[in-house]
Amino acid sequence: MDRTGKFSSIISFDLDMTLLDHKTYRISDSAMESVERLRERHRIVLATGRDMDNHYSRPFKEQLKPDGIIHMNGTKVTVGSQLIYDHLMDKKLLRSLLTFAQDHGLSLGATIDDQDYYTSPEAVMAHDQKKWGDINRQFTDPFQLLSRDVRSLAYIGGEDGVRLLEEHFPQMRFPLFGGKVGADVVEKEVSKAEGLKHLCEYWGISPQATAAFGDSMNDMEILKASGIGIAMGNGIEELRREADYVTARIEQDGVKKACEHFNWFYQLTDRTVS
Repeated sequence: MDRTGKFSSIISFDLDMTLLDHKTYRISDSAMESVERLRERHRIVLATGRDMDNHYSRPFKEQLKPDGIIHMNGTKVTVGSQLIYDHLMDKKLLRSLLTFAQDHGLSLGATIDDQDYYTSPEAVMAHDQKKWGDINRQFTDPFQLLSRDVRSLAYIGGEDGVRLLEEHFPQMRFPLFGGKVGADVVEKEVSKAEGLKHLCEYWGISPQATAAFGDSMNDMEILKASGIGIAMGNGIEELRREADYVTARIEQDGVKKACEHFNWFYQLTDRTVS
């Protein structure tokens, strides 16, 4: 804290494969302990491609109790129940994306509330079956998204599909998931880094007094924008090359080891996060 007793720094975390291990589908004890210890001196932020208010993600939000959340790659930013930033996808662009995906057999869509709106949902089912061993989805007509508030989309599939989408939609970004089994789909003007800027302005905290953890390509901008950018050891190679520090893998207590490396559990650092 600063001399006024207010928090003067932010530490942000991606969720999937940074805090949440997909092998166990739980947040490890060491990661949870680290978050609780950091909370004593820093504002804790979740910066994720997920909408943390939907059915699949709310339990993790309730477990972590972050001070702020950068949802859906920066298209929605909340502090508690307060919405401080919101960016909706253009409807004409949304229709074009869905039509293109449907015509080319690509799985593209979003989960809103408890419903899953995807073109070619078979790819999502195959992905879930392989990754989780079961399918817990409520699929419905993806074109119903045109009557919903849509901030970002997800593509499920291989890198060939990403390249095809990039060729036809240059106004969009398609950062790959960890494992390169899909990608987030967002307009170029939004990112987790832009979401962090809104939180820094809201709390009056310098971007240099921030640190960010991540593992996937949608974490690239926020790692670069933060005072300290930390890539997980299991992160995508491109991200690890650009990070200020590469910690251990998620299953090897990577979050805890990074905190110990920077001495965040014991004293305030004199570098950037203070």
